[in-house]
Amino acid sequence: MMATGIKDKVAILGMGCTRFGERWDMGAEELMVEAFQECLADAGIERKDIQAAWLGHCLEEVGMGKCAAPMGVALRLPHIGITRVENYCATGTEAFRGAVYGVASGAYDICLAMGVEKLKDTGYGGLPNPGSGFGSLFWQWFPNASAPGLFAQIATAYAANHGIADKDLKRSLAHVSAKSHANGALNPKAHLRRPVTIDQILASPIIAYPLGLFDCCGVSDGSACAIVTTPEIARQLGKKDLVSVKAIQLSVSSGYEGSFNEWQGDNFYTAGKCSLAAYKEAGITNPREEVSMLELHDCFSITELVTYEDLHISERGKAWRDVLDGFYDRDGKIPAQIDGGLKCFGHPIGASGLRMIYEMYLQLSGRAGERQLANPRYGLTHNLGGFPHQNVCAITILGGDK
Repeated sequence: MMATGIKDKVAILGMGCTRFGERWDMGAEELMVEAFQECLADAGIERKDIQAAWLGHCLEEVGMGKCAAPMGVALRLPHIGITRVENYCATGTEAFRGAVYGVASGAYDICLAMGVEKLKDTGYGGLPNPGSGFGSLFWQWFPNASAPGLFAQIATAYAANHGIADKDLKRSLAHVSAKSHANGALNPKAHLRRPVTIDQILASPIIAYPLGLFDCCGVSDGSACAIVTTPEIARQLGKKDLVSVKAIQLSVSSGYEGSFNEWQGDNFYTAGKCSLAAYKEAGITNPREEVSMLELHDCFSITELVTYEDLHISERGKAWRDVLDGFYDRDGKIPAQIDGGLKCFGHPIGASGLRMIYEMYLQLSGRAGERQLANPRYGLTHNLGGFPHQNVCAITILGGDK
């Protein structure tokens, strides 16, 4: 008997998401409660109906430490099994994957996926500094590296390898960010809600050439969660127009990128592999024509731009042209970052993957308000974690039931 994947075996019963931002008034537990209350009400069930849960929480230095027990207490879950997972920036999607597979396997009827992070509590403007548990091994290998510096190298490699003029690269990166800020201005749960012009972006201070201030996502606190079940149970509970999981795929680097000479440093090898596996599982043969919307891991504008190519939507070396043509704008062929993306939400690591899924769920349910797109078919979310030369990629595809 061959494996058939999880297409249409699991439906989302309900979702919740906090407002992202500098949530000094709340700890991780309170943020989880805020997201869970919305999720439970949306699902239309009682907490006693939840049979297992997965918690995505990356940084043990802040928040809740290494275990899942604080989640059980905060949400008053009924003494069920809770599994804490962490997989770099794909942590939130990893929690969702655990809950989905729990249902798809037949082990449970209803499962909860929760993601949360309190990044502002580090006291720094970015991720925890060298010496923390999260980054200590990395900083031993690359003591002079920084996240903006590493991703800036992707940008310069992309331009060099494809013969892109400096002014064209900078303007396309600025367009990526301006588009996301315009979208985020429509989202009451986004951290940053002020539109920014391309000229403002181009005139902003350089962080790591060619990336400027507006090419880098911010730091926020936040939480998001989902309750999943089988389509049959969802219908029995009175749910209509179900949002079902079409695919979840994960690709983790083998070390190939950093160990051999073939990788040109202008793309993310895992994303190329992961997207093909996700399309196969979902039954998508032409993503440029079939995918309706994207939520990508835009930690930096260049990450989003090259991911368009890694997803086999834009041709290699041509994504910057699609960007300038408005292909990924809100009124373009495949809108990206409809909710504002990491650019406007920041990146509380454990929550980001589920926050992306939340937007796809709202769009497919026709409940996205001012941001609502017309008749979306498939929504794709993408997380990229780790470091450009060795990373993990997670992709989820959602769509209507059947």
